Amino acid sequence: MDKHEDELAGYIDFRQDIGSWLTFNAGLRADHHSRIGLEWVPQAGLAFHLPHAIELKASASKGFRYPILREMYMFPPQNPDLQPESMWNYELAFSQRLMEGRLTYGVNFFYIDGKNLIQTLPNPNGSGMLNQNSGEIENTGVEIQVAYRINRQWSVDGNYSFLHMENPVIAAPEHKLYAGANFSHGRWNVSTGVQYVEGLYTSVGENGNKENFVLWNLRASFRACKWLDIWARGENLLAQKYEINAGYPMPGATVMAGFNLSF
Repeated sequence: MDKHEDELAGYIDFRQDIGSWLTFNAGLRADHHSRIGLEWVPQAGLAFHLPHAIELKASASKGFRYPILREMYMFPPQNPDLQPESMWNYELAFSQRLMEGRLTYGVNFFYIDGKNLIQTLPNPNGSGMLNQNSGEIENTGVEIQVAYRINRQWSVDGNYSFLHMENPVIAAPEHKLYAGANFSHGRWNVSTGVQYVEGLYTSVGENGNKENFVLWNLRASFRACKWLDIWARGENLLAQKYEINAGYPMPGATVMAGFNLSF
């Protein structure tokens, strides 16, 4: 089956500082698709630069995605009648730097209002699965992040997010917690992090499923000389058995190594 679609887009961005305490930015993208037509995608935000290294941001933006040819025409569960996804995202963020910039922390609150999210669900008109526009989503959540530089060699960071979903979304977790550490000295760079994920939806609908898992990753690099870096990386070192999408198991413990040449 030979299918062909065209997409043409253009965008404009605007940023203006108002004194030393306020920054205004806005943007607009015009996106024309041969099958859907013209879609306007705006965004706008304000950033308040307050005393004591405090910054307060407020923003609103639209997201938009056309279904790709694979989702519409290639292999089950293809669906040629898919419509584009669209959503509005509203965010309020607070951040501050302390201890001469060695400590930073922030809190973000967000609200997402979307429609026509594309998901793979049981076919309502027969057996098997089918890509479908699953209707509206209305999610609210909070994100907390903190980072601290202990000294020139060591730094640590962490974050936590909570997502409340009126309508569950595949691959979206309810809780996510991360803690990491970084070491840099001379030619060595080492970083590691542990992430805990709870309530991640691998499938939705009547047979919806959620997963909990812990991931530990480690990366190290050594600059042997000006033109050679040697690196090694380990992922899912706890060998967790988990899925992001139902029916597609993620790799177990994985170790890789290599080198980079610079000329």
